[in-house]
Amino acid sequence: MKMVAEMAQIKVFSTTYCPYCTLAKDWLKKHNLKFVEANVENDEAAAKEMIRKSGQRGVPVIEIDGKIVVGFDKVQLAKILGVKE
Repeated sequence: MKMVAEMAQIKVFSTTYCPYCTLAKDWLKKHNLKFVEANVENDEAAAKEMIRKSGQRGVPVIEIDGKIVVGFDKVQLAKILGVKE
């Protein structure tokens, strides 16, 4: 399953001041998963994309191969990515 996680396309919509965003990014790093960060604080297009995809204005919003996880939900992230928490 780890191979699936390593191949996943992961995008983290976040802000610089969000502690849960930091926790989510640290969790992904801990599992050696590469991700693209979209700072919605500074990037209006990324903010609009996040709202369009998730219906949410709060961060973090994590997109994994088109699946949306709102907030830092370790259980859901581990389930989608097939990693052990």
